[in-house]
Amino acid sequence: MASMEVDSSAGVREEGKLPQKPLFAALSAQEMEGKVEFRRIPVPPHRYSPLKKHWMEIYTPVYEHMKIDIRMNLKARKVELKTRKDTPEVGNLQKCADFVHAFMMGFDVADAVALLRLDDLYVESFEIQDVKTLRGEHEKRAIGRLSGKGGKTKFTIENCTRTRIVIADRKIHILGSFVNIKVARDSLCSLILGSPAGKVYSKLRSVTARLAERS
Repeated sequence: MASMEVDSSAGVREEGKLPQKPLFAALSAQEMEGKVEFRRIPVPPHRYSPLKKHWMEIYTPVYEHMKIDIRMNLKARKVELKTRKDTPEVGNLQKCADFVHAFMMGFDVADAVALLRLDDLYVESFEIQDVKTLRGEHEKRAIGRLSGKGGKTKFTIENCTRTRIVIADRKIHILGSFVNIKVARDSLCSLILGSPAGKVYSKLRSVTARLAERS
């Protein structure tokens, strides 16, 4: 009977080394067994005209670049999004929904379209009443402090934190990265609580300088 040599090291993992994690490519719409995903974004009445004016600027990146079907449902007053067979990644649908929703909040198309291109951008919203209960003239003065004369305060915070800010009456929307949104939100909250703009600028410069050193 012929002898058979067995390599004892075969199939044995080297000590201290873990097996490599499997890498799976993102599923395409076709690979999802024909499942179609939908998103519906309501259109506020005051955004009808801007939506009509900028429709092609919204339609082009969504339909041609992200490969997502888009249409305006006039009866339901909603923008409808749907995956296609040639949609490369299912995540594109949510990106497009975030993009359209940001536009409905009041962001310019040029700013909101960054949500399609970058993965680490978000939109955070809060109300003045979430920070401090203000009514009447006190609330109006707080809104005035947030904008500043000619929008100077808002623009300064945007430029320092590399964010975009929309002040829609009592609601405030911030578009940016997680860290930058936090810095911008802290500055806006300080203004709502009554801090003078000069003090907020000084703190903002020191915080942004520390962030620049870390990056």
